[in-house]
Amino acid sequence: MTRVLPVLIAIGLMVYALADLSASDDEQRGGIPRWLWTLLIVLLPFFGAVAWILIKQSHRRADGGTAPGRPNRPTPGGPNRRRPRPGPTAPDDDPEFLWRLEQQQRRNRSQQSTDGDDQPSTNGQ
Repeated sequence: MTRVLPVLIAIGLMVYALADLSASDDEQRGGIPRWLWTLLIVLLPFFGAVAWILIKQSHRRADGGTAPGRPNRPTPGGPNRRRPRPGPTAPDDDPEFLWRLEQQQRRNRSQQSTDGDDQPSTNGQ
């Protein structure tokens, strides 16, 4: 088993690096053509795959940590800050909902106060 494990790790790294390489842009390859990266990964399984992963990570950090296919938009607080969700997450976070709730409560209070004025007083007078 100990002889098979390094071979399995090398094959896994090679498959991962080749799949990642096939989805890469020209900028992410560091100026090296795709065919040369493929040769490096296949002929030097550990070194080629690890070199590819390190080069890709360094270019990702230089680009600001964006994922492939996503626009590189600056976020307030730096690239590691989470982006806020586009809308309210709960009804009590929605300003429009809170405003409508407050208006409804005011109407209910005013309606109760007008209903209470129409009823005769029960204090014995």
